[in-house]
Amino acid sequence: MPEKRFKLSEPQGRVFTSEARFRVLVAGRRFGKSVLGVHEAIKAAVRKSNARVWYVAPTYDDAFDYAWEPLIGAIPPELFARAPHETRLEITLKNGSTIRLRSADRPDRLRGRGLDMVVLDEFRWMEPRIWPEIVRPALTDRQGRAVFISTPKGYDWVYEMWRRGQNGDNMPLSGNWKSWRFTTRDGGWVPTEEMDEVASETDERTYRQEYEASFETAEGRVYYTFDRSVHVDSSVVDTGTELYIGQDFNVHPMASAVAVKVANEIHFIDAFELPISNTEELVEEVKTRYPGRKIIFCPDPSGVQRRTAAPVGQTDFTIIKRAGFEIHAPKQAPLVVDRYNNTNSNLRAKDGTVRVKIHPRAEKLIRGYEGLCYKEGTSLADKKQQDIHGTEIVHICDAADYLLWQESNLVAPKRIYREIEFAI
Repeated sequence: MPEKRFKLSEPQGRVFTSEARFRVLVAGRRFGKSVLGVHEAIKAAVRKSNARVWYVAPTYDDAFDYAWEPLIGAIPPELFARAPHETRLEITLKNGSTIRLRSADRPDRLRGRGLDMVVLDEFRWMEPRIWPEIVRPALTDRQGRAVFISTPKGYDWVYEMWRRGQNGDNMPLSGNWKSWRFTTRDGGWVPTEEMDEVASETDERTYRQEYEASFETAEGRVYYTFDRSVHVDSSVVDTGTELYIGQDFNVHPMASAVAVKVANEIHFIDAFELPISNTEELVEEVKTRYPGRKIIFCPDPSGVQRRTAAPVGQTDFTIIKRAGFEIHAPKQAPLVVDRYNNTNSNLRAKDGTVRVKIHPRAEKLIRGYEGLCYKEGTSLADKKQQDIHGTEIVHICDAADYLLWQESNLVAPKRIYREIEFAI
């Protein structure tokens, strides 16, 4: 095939020449992310006959604007098997390979085809489940590859994917994953004087996020005092003493935050969720995970009345009690805002005191603390926020809140909450 030469900046070249199967690029605006993505798609289509390559953008218009004309302009005309199909946004090469532009606004429409390569452009605007549920399975039978490119937006799933290619927080570098983070200036396409002017017109936080590719704390974060570098600690251990389990009784998922007390601190050693579950399954899971241990549940107080899918006449609390576990809970549920305030105070008080540590294995809780934001215009968390697996992140946070409210209450420190009395 004829040779096509093109120029990439040195940082772009690092990503382009990497042999990692899954690559994540987080970069500032005008770095040249989409240009890189276009050439990644072409490389995959040219190198292998009959390759199936997708370039996925948040919307149909984005796909057309980001990639259609750049693709046509970058591919030598003699490589086309026929004229590019603009309606379908599809290009077919003489070697049988196809490059198709797709939209992520209806993820389930992307199901069904095996792929050799997918480029996810500005994936910060896509549903997190698009990777584990839809794109990743499409790469399995053909051992396909993927490139993720985006500007950052707080500690969301872009951050989660970027961390997979890093060597921190006890997440070993996988040979399959590699990630990079570059600023707009690193790209070399925007003149210095232009960047200086932008800096003079943009607030500091926005500039760091949009042009320096910094993972900034999202505005309106519920747990604004949480800091991964402060609270996540791999030296946290199960002390072998009684275990405290903060429990949210949501059915899908049922969320549990597990902790031990160390002096006046709460150390979370694990966090887990059971999809489409009930309280009977929960107690069996706890028995399996922690055999022979003294277990104290600190649940949502509504469990004293709530009936599960268990036999008629039982409630969440009666099931837990019959399993041999203790229950510590207030007689009434605290106000949501008080729960949030108490957790934030435990994470970091005004004087800097930190009363909470979290082992890295409690990743679900860490993601929740990092990412959960208020629903716009309200003082309540956005319950629809999801992690990369499509799981709502609010429930594991609620579970930890209940534990902290009961066992380390800084909002109402003089209260004495006893185990709730009830008849079986």
